[in-house]
Amino acid sequence: MLFRGFIRGFSGFKGGIHPPENKFFSEGKEFSYISIPHTCFIPLQQHLGKPAKPVVEEGQSVEEGQLIAEADGFISANVHSSVPGKVAGIRSHPTVYSTRTQCVIIETEGAFSATSKTSQVENWETLSREELLSRIKDAGIVGLGGAAFPTAVKLSPPQGKTIDTLIVNGAECEPYLTVDDMLMRTFPGEILEGIRVTMKVLGVDKAIIGIEKNKPEAIANLKHAITENKLSHSIALVALQTKYPQGAEKQLIKALLGREVPSGGLPMDVRAVVQNVGTIYAIREAVLFKKPLYERYITVSGPIVQKPGNYKVRLGTRISDILDEIGGLTEEPAKVIMGGPMCGIALDSLEIPIVKGTSGILFFGKKNVYNDAYLPCIRCGRCVSACPAGLLPCDLSVAVERGMNDALEALKPFDCIMCGSCTYVCPSRRPISHFIKLGQQRLKSRSAAK
Repeated sequence: MLFRGFIRGFSGFKGGIHPPENKFFSEGKEFSYISIPHTCFIPLQQHLGKPAKPVVEEGQSVEEGQLIAEADGFISANVHSSVPGKVAGIRSHPTVYSTRTQCVIIETEGAFSATSKTSQVENWETLSREELLSRIKDAGIVGLGGAAFPTAVKLSPPQGKTIDTLIVNGAECEPYLTVDDMLMRTFPGEILEGIRVTMKVLGVDKAIIGIEKNKPEAIANLKHAITENKLSHSIALVALQTKYPQGAEKQLIKALLGREVPSGGLPMDVRAVVQNVGTIYAIREAVLFKKPLYERYITVSGPIVQKPGNYKVRLGTRISDILDEIGGLTEEPAKVIMGGPMCGIALDSLEIPIVKGTSGILFFGKKNVYNDAYLPCIRCGRCVSACPAGLLPCDLSVAVERGMNDALEALKPFDCIMCGSCTYVCPSRRPISHFIKLGQQRLKSRSAAK
């Protein structure tokens, strides 16, 4: 009861917006499987940090789930083969991160040795924290909400940083995306077990699952699983206000714990660690089955998609292969986005492969895309009201336009979470988030040159 009372007193965060959800395209659609591609393009850079180093050579045969590139340094992640087959080459190929990313290209052939392995290897509760962490690291688990930060690093706070709460992010506040909703509807027991594993790694005795109220079935299924497994003393579920960007780490912490992450700080500075629900699911598979992260669930959606839905897909599968599988599009796309429409990345090729951080692929036609030129700032203040980070987006964008780097730095551009709320509400259609990102890059370059 004390645990539940502790979290009940907080409600929401400042700012934010309410864009049309548009989740109806894929909402409630059960997971389907995308066929194994004939050729996989597996990037060495699928995570924040340094690219992994290849440990295979051209012409070499590999098995499903085999390590093909190892983490290079502390902030990096292992990469595994998504399919059995032969390494056709290691060369540049367009990805979501760059037009010249090194990829291990594998032509599929042979037996799928790992697919049928579903039996639990051993009781994870008998394993030490170090053994659990090692399995997560070996499996190449990264944040599946989009940031793709190596999970083993995130679960290893530095000495002096005490964590008391694990927050599980089930908000899925981005429009169109429904993959996390379906994970929670379909695998509530597995997610709870993944939470317990993660709690043991962190050494905490309480976890909070935050889910927006627009996901009633996911909320009901997880609540039932919590009760059935007698976990209400340690795992609580909070139905959150439906508001974007509810799923941003700092805003989720504020909404659930009432704690304010300081400027330039991290969640661990307020004794919290946040993990996406998809990451929690992958952690369980890594620990219980020693399963590497070589496939994931995604949403494929948008107004011009023939068969929008939620799909399980092998990493390295090209978008063009997915479209062939689901019947293609009703018209030529005017914009393709990897991720959600607010924080996602616009793509210029359908040959780009699915990576660890891919939560969805969205397709839009000409009538769904606004292409008119933007206008000067009219100082209306809408972006200021919408900003969940408490910044002055209008001043930031103007400072970037005018090259006022000293003024830009004083406006704290690195506190921006790139949620895009400012751009969404701007009546002048100004790409404010883009300006702020450009300003961050300028300041980084200036700092490196000193």
